[in-house]
Order: sequence, then structure tokens, then C-alpha cells
Amino acid sequence: MSPIILLSFLVVYFVILLGVSYFTSKGSADNSTFFVANRNSKWYLVAFGMIGTALSGVTFISVPGDIGNAPAGLDPNNFSYFQFVLGNALGFVIIAYVLLPLYYRMNLTSIYTYLEERLGYKSYKSGAMIFLVSRTIGSAFRLYLVAIVLQRYIFDAWNIPFFVTVSACLLLIWLYTNKGGLKTIIITDTLQTTFLVLAVILSIYFMADGLGITVIEAFEKVKDSSYSKVFIWENLLGDTRHFWKHVIGGAFVTIAMTGLDQDLMQKNLSMKTIGEAQKNMMTFTSIFIVINIFFLCVGALLYFYADANGINIADLGKSDYLYPEIALRHLGLLPGIVFMMGLTAATFATTDSALTALTTSYCVDFLGFNKKENPNDPKLVKQRNIVHMAFSVVMLLVILLFHVINDDSVVSAIFKIAGYTYGPLLGLFAFGILTKRRVNDNLVPYICVLAPLFIWLLTMYVLPYTSYKIGFELIVYNGLITYLLLLITSPGRASEKELSH
Repeated sequence: MSPIILLSFLVVYFVILLGVSYFTSKGSADNSTFFVANRNSKWYLVAFGMIGTALSGVTFISVPGDIGNAPAGLDPNNFSYFQFVLGNALGFVIIAYVLLPLYYRMNLTSIYTYLEERLGYKSYKSGAMIFLVSRTIGSAFRLYLVAIVLQRYIFDAWNIPFFVTVSACLLLIWLYTNKGGLKTIIITDTLQTTFLVLAVILSIYFMADGLGITVIEAFEKVKDSSYSKVFIWENLLGDTRHFWKHVIGGAFVTIAMTGLDQDLMQKNLSMKTIGEAQKNMMTFTSIFIVINIFFLCVGALLYFYADANGINIADLGKSDYLYPEIALRHLGLLPGIVFMMGLTAATFATTDSALTALTTSYCVDFLGFNKKENPNDPKLVKQRNIVHMAFSVVMLLVILLFHVINDDSVVSAIFKIAGYTYGPLLGLFAFGILTKRRVNDNLVPYICVLAPLFIWLLTMYVLPYTSYKIGFELIVYNGLITYLLLLITSPGRASEKELSH
């Protein structure tokens, strides 16, 4: 497919986003609009738009491609990822009925403010810093992987440097989020989720057409194939994809990386009432499950298509390139544009939301905007704009660092390290909610470093010599170690004020 056609599509796409930004921020670009959308968001818009945030561009290309991969000596992954999705759904229910009521009772803008009131100042700063580091690295990693695809299939044709590609992407994201913030993102993410859903559905149609069968026949073919195997009950110790590892890990990953993450929670806190926020979460969960089923079906059809057309996946380097390869070089113009629409929507829905959440957290948790007499003071609005730009630059630098490293194993390791840091957040919130004890606030920053370090050393130097293979449940162990260290070092029972919420 001609790169000029794909580039033209991207230009039109961003013009639409900039147009939405202009109209949503018109007449209202203060900090209340940016941080919590004036707490006036419609729950159904947020529920649908959150899909785009939750499903990054990495999910868009990696989940379908991964179903044919197989760990050493084991069967292919098939649909085992759906076990993790079921765990995610369980986590979303816990968020809706345990965490959201707490956040609404305390009328929070940044969820980490809870840690200050319940545990102490240093606990609060530790939690907020964990989020800033983790989300910056995680979002940069996701944008980096997608930028590589854009570079390979579009910008390499004109020898445009990778630096220019990424800078342009981040500049455009900054432009349409800078004024309206969360208010703009709720609308743009609804639009981008629509594009994402359409892309997945249409990809199934185009793939089926390429195979010479109907959509109904395509689903039947997937159902009757080995790819549709979901549940793995064997080898609890040695297989990271075992049912209980996936479900338990999926639940706690969701609680930590969604329920304790300012990004997605910021949207939930933008509604008028807790009831609307809970309706939003449950609706979002239902859509999330269905969309992931569609992604898995796309994956199976990709492998059917590759097999029928003699596409050697090994020649592509890795399975992540299977979806873009077939969509952009084998299926024709319209399927290619549809793929690019879905990939772009998934990527930028995640990145714009992350930039806004990072800005909110820094302004509230480190600059104390929530404690100012007038949070909407023009000087504070200007300060927020500077912070927003600064995080865009930081994300650019992290992505360029990934590119300079240019080693998948090293880059993935950095991303995993960021994932480790959510464990202490899980431990901090669990301790605050489940116990009535104080923490030794001065020790909390050290505990938040020691817990993931201990788990990392365990995975690197102990587990390789055992039959146990650790999977998504790693975050559970990480949070548990944090919780136990907080409990051991606790000086006694918390005060009534600390427990008042």
C-alpha cells in the first residue's frame, strides 16, 4: 500500500481530533475542566471511551499475533489470554464496588491523596511518584512499539527519521489535549473507540473475504480450530498460562494498574455520582470482554490467512508484525486504511489519556493545586500547561532511549520493571483499606523500593533453578511483600481521624 495514502489518512484523522478539541475546550479551559471535566461527564460516553484507553496499540497488534506463539516445550498460546481477560473482569468489579465508593466519599481529584490522609505524607508522595514513573515508562513503551510499525510501513519510504515521527505524534497529542484535558479526551476517546471497534469488526470481514468464506463461516472455522482452546488446567507450577495464574494475576493487575492508577480512575471521578461511576465500570467491563474475543478471533484468522497464502511468519521477525503485514501488504487499500484507523485510535487514546493523568497527578500531588484558594487561577492554568508540555518532552526522551537501545529484550525488561512498581501501590492501598494500623511513614519509600527489588532478585536468581514459572501473578507477590513489610514495621493502631473515611 502506498505510504502517501496512509499518511493522508493520518493527517485527516488528526484534523478531526483537533476539531473536537477546539469545540470541547471553547469557553472553558480551566483546571477543573482539565482535571475532572467539571465532574459532569456522561457515564455511557466514559464507559465506551475507556475501551480505547484500556486497549493500547500494543494490544491491537500483539494479542492477535500472540495466539500462535508457544513457550518452549509447550503448546501454542491459542485463546488462553481470555483467562486473563476473565481475571480483568473480576478486578473491574472489585474496583467498582470497593475502590470507587472510597474515592467518591473523599471527593478526590488525585486518588493518591487517599494515601496522605490514611497513611502519611511520605506514603502519599511515594504512591504518586510510583504512578508517575510507571505510567511514563509504560505509555512510552506502548507508543514506541506502535511508532516502529508506523515508521516501517509509512515513514521509511521517505527516509524520515524516527525522531521526527515520534515528535510529530506527541506534538499532535499535546495540541488536542492541552486546553480541554479530560473534557476533550472523553469525547475524543469515544470517537477513537468507535474507530477501534469498527477496525476489529471490519478486519474480521476482510480476512474472511480474503479466505473466500463468510463472516459466520469464519467464526465457525475459528471455533472448530485448535486456536479456540481457552482453558489450561495442567502444569500449575511450570506453565505461566495456567487458569489460576491468569485469573488471579489478571484480577490483581487490573486492581493495581487500573483501580490504583490515576489514568483510568480520573475518568471515573469525572461523573456526578458514585452510581453513575459504577454503571460506567460495569458497562465498560461487558464491552471489554466482547472486544477481546473479537481480537482473539482476528488472531486466528490471521494465522489461517498466513497459512493459506504462504506467508512465513518467521521471516517477519516477530508475530507483532503479522497483523500489519497482512493488512497493509496483502488485503488491499480499504483493509489497510481500516487497520491503520484501529491502530492509531488504540495508540492515541492510550497516550492522550496518560499525558493528562500524569499532568493531573503532578499538579495535584506535587504542586498542591487542590490546596490552593483558587485552583483555576490563570497563573496555575499556565503552570499546568508547562507541566503538560514537560511530560510530553519526557515521554519523547524515553521513547528515543528505547530506540537507541534497540534491543527488544532490554526494552521489554525496562517495561517489566515499571510493572514491578505497581506492586507497592497494591500493598499500600491494601494496607490502608484492610487494616486499622498505622505505617512507619519514614520507612515507606524504602519499602516501596525493597519489595520489587526482592521480587526481581527472586525471579532472576532463584526461580530459574526451580520448576515454578511466574506469570501475571507476580504483582500479587510484589504487593504481598509490601503489605507484610508495612505490617511488620507498623508502630500500632491508626487514629480515628486516619480511619474516618
